[in-house]
Amino acid sequence: MAAVASAIPIEPIYNMDKLSYEIFSILESKFLFGCDDSPRLSPSAKNLPVAVSGGGGRVRILSIDAGGSTDGLLAGMSLRHLETALQKRSGYPDVRIADFFDVAAGSGAGGVLAALLFTSGPEGRPIFTADEALRFLAENRGSRRKGIFGKLFRTRGDKNGRIFRRIFGDSTLKDALKPLLIPCYDLSTGAPFVFSRADAVETDGFNFRVREVCEATAAEGGRRKGTAVVARSVDGRTEVLAADGGGVAVGNPTAAAITHVLNNGHEFPLANAVDDLLVASIGNGECDGWRRAEDFVRIAGDGVSDMVDQAVSMAFGQNRTSNYVRIQGNNACGSPHSIKNSSSIDTEKLMRAAEEMLTQKNVESVLFRGKKVAEKTNTEKLEWLAGELVEERERRMACAGLPVVVLKQASPRSSSSSTC
Repeated sequence: MAAVASAIPIEPIYNMDKLSYEIFSILESKFLFGCDDSPRLSPSAKNLPVAVSGGGGRVRILSIDAGGSTDGLLAGMSLRHLETALQKRSGYPDVRIADFFDVAAGSGAGGVLAALLFTSGPEGRPIFTADEALRFLAENRGSRRKGIFGKLFRTRGDKNGRIFRRIFGDSTLKDALKPLLIPCYDLSTGAPFVFSRADAVETDGFNFRVREVCEATAAEGGRRKGTAVVARSVDGRTEVLAADGGGVAVGNPTAAAITHVLNNGHEFPLANAVDDLLVASIGNGECDGWRRAEDFVRIAGDGVSDMVDQAVSMAFGQNRTSNYVRIQGNNACGSPHSIKNSSSIDTEKLMRAAEEMLTQKNVESVLFRGKKVAEKTNTEKLEWLAGELVEERERRMACAGLPVVVLKQASPRSSSSSTC
């Protein structure tokens, strides 16, 4: 298996001397010879770190919603389908989701998925395949009364919390293969808090163990219920009292991921507008109006996710059909497995409902015209996305232009072997 994995083509890596030469050549062409067709540079490009991915193309962003009406299973199933499609289209059976995205963001169950798919294992490859991540969610799905994965980390020190320790060990955010963003709600400050690989690389005061990040983003409740999770940075200087990571706080982290990219010129020197991005936003099913009173928080969370989708669609404008894809399941779209109470049905039925949502033509936002039923099914959208991602990767590997992504390094000494 290791021999096969090593045959997977790696996107090119630049050293600082070559990068400086590339930048100088473009500036020389523009100012000395009147050529003005060069890529745009961020003002902070002069401070580019050492490890760089291949030139040309769009920054590829993956955003995964909180649990929704499928407890994260729709997103898990979508990513499994996408990974299979990427393997077939690229011709390499061992490529992973992380090989085709530059940034990953996830909230709640989506944050757990992102961590499973983008945390580096002993051989520098993702610790889980998309299929393994889906099976993890299915096997560890908690009772709704205890919250998503309530059995796993209802409280710190719960014996079942050892599952995350077994999977992630002492891995920290610095061990993420790509820039990773996972939000939670910090009760101590009364505001959202985003765990970020970029911040972790800057200082240990923002470097957290991945197992604690997963507990924090999927925690529900508060102090009185004893369900809040305390996450501490590896140096002990920063403490987060986390709850409701995937509820009304940041149920859809797409906007947060886009903002991170467009305002981070060090890692994304060529990303200046939404047309420089390729965004995949993966939902987990929406709630219907039949929800009981105690589920109003979840309804509010769905509303926030829809608002984010609407805002992102508006921001992308005419590029929304080529640079932005939204995968979502709508219970109102005629699914015979309508999920009226996801805590009362078994995981097998929920898996079937999520699988059927992939065949739906979901409701999507339309520029200045509210919403309409999409022209393509979720499965067709995923197939289209796979084609775009493979083309993007091949373009980078063949292009010798300026880098799209410059991965921050924890230590300059590790830059020569780092990939993006």
